[in-house]
Formats: sequence, C-alpha cells, structure tokens
Amino acid sequence: MRNTVRQELVARQLDEQITARYPVGQRLRILDVGMGQGTQALRLARAGHTVTGLESEPDMLRVARESLATEPAGIRERVRLIEGDGRETGVHFLPGSFDVVLCHGVLMYVPEPDAMLAGLARMLAPGGLLSLLVRNGDALAMRPALDGDWAGALAAFDSNTYTNRLGLPVRADRLDALTATLAGIAAPLHAWYGVRVFTDNVPVECELPAAAELERLLAAEDRAGRTEPYRRVAALLHLCGVRG
Repeated sequence: MRNTVRQELVARQLDEQITARYPVGQRLRILDVGMGQGTQALRLARAGHTVTGLESEPDMLRVARESLATEPAGIRERVRLIEGDGRETGVHFLPGSFDVVLCHGVLMYVPEPDAMLAGLARMLAPGGLLSLLVRNGDALAMRPALDGDWAGALAAFDSNTYTNRLGLPVRADRLDALTATLAGIAAPLHAWYGVRVFTDNVPVECELPAAAELERLLAAEDRAGRTEPYRRVAALLHLCGVRG
C-alpha cells in the first residue's frame, strides 16, 4: 500500500504540473534520474512522452528492462535506459536536453546533494520542470512516535538522518533548505505537496483495500498533501521547481 500511495499521488501531482505548463498533446523530453523499477518512466512513456531512465543499481535496471520488454513496440521506442549515476548527468547529456527532470527517492542517499541538484537543473531547457521527491526532515519524529518509539522520536527532532526500512542509514531534507537551494540553482520552487500523510506507518506487507475504499484513501491523501497543516507532516515532500 505504501508504494501504491506514493506512486499514485506523485503521478497525479506531476501530471497537474505538466498540464499547467505544456500544451495538451505535446510530447516532452523527460529524464528520470534514479528511476528504480521504472514505474513513473513507463507511465509517462505510455502517455506519449520520450523518456530516458538513468539508474546506477544493476538489479533495478534489470527489473526496469524486463518491465519495458512487456510493453508494445511503440512505447519501447520512446524509452531509453542507461546505467549511470545521477551525480554525473553531465557525462551523459548536454545542458538543456530535457523538458522535465525527475529525481524521486534519490536525494536521501546523497550526503551532499547541492552539486547533484545543480547538475539536474542544467539538464533542463528554459521553463523546464524539476520534480523532486524527498524524505521530509521536518517530520522525522512522526514515524517513530506513531510506532511508540519515544526515544527515537526525541532523537529525530534534532537530526536529519534516520534508518530506513531497508536498514540503511540515510538522510532527510527540509523544505526551507531545499527552497533556498532551488532558488540558488535557477530552478525556484513553484509548487510543493506532501506525500503519505496518513499511510506512512502501515505495515510493509499491508494489502490494498477494495477499489472503492482505495479511491477514498487516495482522495484523503491527495487532499491532505495539498492542505495546511497536514502536508507539513507528510513522510515525503514532492517539490516542483521551474528552470528560469
């Protein structure tokens, strides 16, 4: 459920931003950095866009290629998958090569993300959209507190690091700091959303409810992710910057 909520909300929010910026039917050049198994990349290719996926983990790249192989030929032709690091986009692409750049669930693994973000912004054509999905550093105490881990909750107030569900030490980002960074790399913040306000603490193995109940759940999450003060305590933040 957690992944379904994340992917569906990000898709809705991203489509909202794309629709607001580009004419209906325009085929965009999209770069998905750290694309994982390719959920968003394939969805956008099905919508008619040309998508380049950049992924450094061979296992994730293999899964993405296997998924792509099941798609019709017309969609396969619109997708290019490359093994590479998001911190080295300049090695693979020319500046201004893309209309939209996605970087979802990647920054938490990058100790010093500012240089990487500047590189991603350079990949955008003027007016292009930079979509970031990050762990919300201002809400790190929520997950341990809701699990009854009070020591962990108290420690989280003064930290931007945590251990994720894979057992890996990672870092979180704070809205104010990322807002300043985006302004500094000439891709100032245009809109932001919360992702997983209510469902972050459901068990990993939790199955999806029936379709009608799932739609109500997504509607509640979608509204909370756009509404103060709920979005500020979401587990994830979706930030959209626009290249000046």
